[in-house]
Amino acid sequence: MARTYTETLEYLYERLPMFQRQGAVAMAKQDLAKTEALMARLGNPERKFRSVHVAGTNGKGSSSHMLAAIAQSAGYKVGLYTSPHLREFTERIRINGAEIPAEAVVEFVARMEADMEDIKPSFFEATVGMAFDYFAREQVDLAIIEVGLGGRLDSTNVITPEVALITNISLDHQSFLGDTLPEIAGEKAGIMKPGVPTIVSEYQEEVIHVFGEKSFAVGCPLMVAVAQWHAERTAPGLFTISRHGEVYLEETEVGLLGLYQRHNLPGVMAVVEQLQAQGFNIGREHVAEGLKRVVELTGLKGRWQ
Repeated sequence: MARTYTETLEYLYERLPMFQRQGAVAMAKQDLAKTEALMARLGNPERKFRSVHVAGTNGKGSSSHMLAAIAQSAGYKVGLYTSPHLREFTERIRINGAEIPAEAVVEFVARMEADMEDIKPSFFEATVGMAFDYFAREQVDLAIIEVGLGGRLDSTNVITPEVALITNISLDHQSFLGDTLPEIAGEKAGIMKPGVPTIVSEYQEEVIHVFGEKSFAVGCPLMVAVAQWHAERTAPGLFTISRHGEVYLEETEVGLLGLYQRHNLPGVMAVVEQLQAQGFNIGREHVAEGLKRVVELTGLKGRWQ
């Protein structure tokens, strides 16, 4: 008998690690083998679209939504994968702001149930498989992929993106990622891949060496965004963005009002610059429109909502 949407979600939620009952061991994993096995059964959808991978402690959600909105404003079909959801599971997987239809969730689980019973992926692994399959089938031009937890062992870390972005590092999920900022940065740095430009939004003296060492070890270009880009809030919701001291956008409206966006905007701009270098036609006007309409274009829901 076919499952309803509600029954399908119950099936997926049964795959959640039972942290409350078992502690950290419930979420521990040593590799990406199950995610890779699921991708293989799906025909490796992660290889069928271009992407940006975003990790960090603070700012990765805001940065992901701003990047998606900018690319949408330039006329691209943009997938956006984020977590967790606030009200509805479908918030996690969006294309041009529209959430994945409930019937697509039901169809994916029905189609892949035998494989999932064989591979036994977690909720997070199954959801990433669903997102990447959906983006590939819908032929997105670009997908913005936000890391769920850490980076190195996160289920999203099977992609080879056009560019990687690492936002602010602070203490989070210490049971899984480590007790110090360098240990946590090391887990986030796990998204760095050979030849893939990596941008660090902020210069943090305590962890910058971690990214430098990882960059050298894997052979990827590393850029610290604030060395080139600067954002200053001139009024609530208005920011002046400069590159090497020259104004790029003066008092441009940003739909995310918080003062903290001055720390995220340099990383976002550095990623846009990398995408431009790789053939994406994104102009200044697209950046301005995307930043202004980020909530409307992406369907962003904030924690206060």
